Amino acid sequence: MQLDEDILARRRRDLGEDHPDTRAAASNLAVSLRAAGEYQAARELAEDTLARRRGVLGEDHPGTLASADNLVMILGRVGEEQAARELAEDILARRRRVLGEDHPDTLTSAFIPAGALFELGEYQAARELTEDILARRRRVLGEDHHDTGASATFAIFLRTPQPLLKAISWHSRRRRAG
Repeated sequence: MQLDEDILARRRRDLGEDHPDTRAAASNLAVSLRAAGEYQAARELAEDTLARRRGVLGEDHPGTLASADNLVMILGRVGEEQAARELAEDILARRRRVLGEDHPDTLTSAFIPAGALFELGEYQAARELTEDILARRRRVLGEDHHDTGASATFAIFLRTPQPLLKAISWHSRRRRAG
């Protein structure tokens, strides 16, 4: 994480706050902070990065959408599943409009709301979305692609009986709460 902080400080100094390379460094640091469990710092940096990228690159730019994806992951970690879901659905709609239904980035964006739906206890909706993503990934990426494998694994998990899914979801939320 120290390296990410150093890179961001240098890019801010040399390139300015809104330069795309500075924003990429900020996004990388936010990912590192999230991985280290420093969710509040990660959230603040991710929100700032998203706002700046929206202002400089526009709402539909791949860099902006990648920053939004990062914020979704952080919001889910701090227990704001509804906000995460809404942002994830917005990202998905934008990628569908700009890239099309079957673009690999669109399919990745579709996978994030499936997880948010699971966290919200909407297991049937999560299952349906995941099955759709799996079918598309098999067709577009092939059976042996790692993203197809991730979708298949989550699809199998979502076929677990609903009472057990509720228990797993409860345990997951409790672990994140500390």
